[in-house]
Amino acid sequence: MRWIWIDKFVEFESGRRAVSVKNVSLAEEHLHDYVPGFPMMPECLMIEAMAQTGGILVGEARDFQEKVVLAKISKAVFHDYVVPGDCLRLEAQLETIVPEAATTTGRITRSEQLIAEIDLMFSHVDQNLAGKKFPKDNFVFTGLFTSLLRDLALNHARPEPQKMESAG
Repeated sequence: MRWIWIDKFVEFESGRRAVSVKNVSLAEEHLHDYVPGFPMMPECLMIEAMAQTGGILVGEARDFQEKVVLAKISKAVFHDYVVPGDCLRLEAQLETIVPEAATTTGRITRSEQLIAEIDLMFSHVDQNLAGKKFPKDNFVFTGLFTSLLRDLALNHARPEPQKMESAG
């Protein structure tokens, strides 16, 4: 993936659900171009962030052996806009997974406020070739990508550093 639209995973239940976080920053240039004079996150980037959250959940369910791509946006309902300073929580639930495809349901919230409901369908490209040949290498979940995920898992498993008490 060239553009990562999520900052980190805060929960991950293999084959069931994933929760990621996106901190929206004023430093993100695309926010200024969407509605000049009113920086806000475009809805299409919220869909992409949900696709990345759900796509990683789907890919991990098959040990990243499949090339998982977004095939369909089944539902995308937006209830509010998102501005710099907002912290988004993206929750993806794996609904179905078969050899050819998978579906997820998702919610984006800011604090407890519902921002969006996004349901997606993913295709397992190798199972849906229709006679076409794709590269053998996994161009979706590359070695670099999977090593980043492993590093993330290792860092997440480390205990929090102890705070030192100040003398005084």
